[in-house]
Amino acid sequence: MVKFALLTVLAGALAACASQPDSIQTASVSTVGYDKYNCTQLSQEAERVSGRTLTLYNKLQKTAENDQAQMAVGMILFWPALFFLEGGDGAEAAEYSRLKGERVAIEKVSVQKTCGIKFPPLEPKKKESAGT
Repeated sequence: MVKFALLTVLAGALAACASQPDSIQTASVSTVGYDKYNCTQLSQEAERVSGRTLTLYNKLQKTAENDQAQMAVGMILFWPALFFLEGGDGAEAAEYSRLKGERVAIEKVSVQKTCGIKFPPLEPKKKESAGT
C-alpha cells in the first residue's frame, strides 16, 4: 500500500513538472497571415518572433531546470514537498508552441518570395568553458 501511494505521488509530481522547451511541439500556423507581407515586413516580423521565442525558450528552460531540482530534493529529502511543485506547461508554453509555428510559416513565405530569411536555431549556443 505504501509503495502504491509513493508511486502515485511520484507520477503526479512528474506530471506537474514543466517540459523542456525542446520537447514542446510546434503548433500549426497558416502562412495566409504573411502572404501580403513584402520581404522587409517579413524580416521585421521574423526579428520580433525570434526575439520573443528566445526569451520564452530561456524562461521555459529555467522553469524546467528548477522543477527538476525541486523534484530531486523532494525525492531525496521530503517527498510530500513534491505536491507543491509549481511547474507544468501553461500559457507561456502555449505561446512558445505558437511562435515556433510562426517561424515555420514565415520561412515558408520567405522561400516563396525568395526573401532568404533564415531563423537561428532555437537552442542558444552553449557557453564554452575558459579552458576549452
